[in-house]
Amino acid sequence: MPARPWPAIALLVAAPITLNVAFAGLGSAFDYPHVLREPAAEVLALFRHNQTAVVAWFVVLAVAAAALAPLAVLIGRLDRAPAMRAAVAAGVAAAAVQAIGLLRWPVAVPALAARAAEEGPDSSAVRTFEVLGAVLGTGLGETAGYTLTAAWTALVAIALRHRMPAAWSVLGCVCAVLVLSGVLVPLDIPLMAQTNFVGYVLWSIWLLAFAALLACRPAASAARHESTPAQPIDAPHPL
Repeated sequence: MPARPWPAIALLVAAPITLNVAFAGLGSAFDYPHVLREPAAEVLALFRHNQTAVVAWFVVLAVAAAALAPLAVLIGRLDRAPAMRAAVAAGVAAAAVQAIGLLRWPVAVPALAARAAEEGPDSSAVRTFEVLGAVLGTGLGETAGYTLTAAWTALVAIALRHRMPAAWSVLGCVCAVLVLSGVLVPLDIPLMAQTNFVGYVLWSIWLLAFAALLACRPAASAARHESTPAQPIDAPHPL
């Protein structure tokens, strides 16, 4: 494992912070994701009411989701285990499907909202919005996105289990299970939405802990990693 992989550390910090800030911004400007429970015509009307802010926050959220692709590649350089190679593929795919799903909001929805405002709730734009939500939202961005994000998280935790503290690896696997529970949300199973939300909160903490462990790793250990078997990275000691 190379000494102080600062690009990876920077993304490990920036991605979860940006993701949570954007999510909070959408909650304030658009009542997202709860607004998606409303009829499609009402969702489009609410979107149009505060369109500039909503579009901006969705762009930020999509950028944060897309950041998982370079992050997966950079983390992939930390280990050559088969699990890590699989993690790179899962991470890049997760970034792609989630970014595509989110970008429907700034790319396609403004025109649909404008048409629905002109033509009324029976507009074909409302049906198109529903189809895009089902295919790009629920199917691609959420179901595939949750599955691939959970896979990336679990594979990284497994690949680095001998280099990182056991608690970090266990937390990663727990996050993976909780994030994966999001695929059950469309089935209206009780508490799955809350479980998925908790999973993403813990996932953000897991990423930040990953950054801290990489940043605080003893610099002298870099040379040892080139010639000796991997050793666990010690957690920072209090001063």
